[in-house]
Amino acid sequence: MGKTKILVVDDEERLTKMVKLNLEQTGDYEIRTENLATNALNAAREFKPDLIILDIMMPDISGDVIAQQLLDDEELNDIKIIFLTALVTKGEIKSKGSEIAGRTFLAKPVKIDELITCIEEQLEK
Repeated sequence: MGKTKILVVDDEERLTKMVKLNLEQTGDYEIRTENLATNALNAAREFKPDLIILDIMMPDISGDVIAQQLLDDEELNDIKIIFLTALVTKGEIKSKGSEIAGRTFLAKPVKIDELITCIEEQLEK
């Protein structure tokens, strides 16, 4: 079986580069990054990822809107999504759970081992 394809959509270029580098170093993932939210759907169509790591707060289009667009698209609606957000703290996640609208999310800043664990859990679902 080939590498797991992951699309990272976040307006913070440093974050997407760091995630790409760290995930690719495992040898298990093929990563594409997109820093413009308006390009997320086209990037998903072209790359056909198994999973999307999606920032919630971005200029132009928020991550929850992109997630809904993915859900509404027959070609893309089975792609797993992990939200990244700076809207909550790690402490709040422990007390409130780690889902937004039924989708898993991680608080920024995220440690790479936490992200990998979350990715593997999502792919098992």
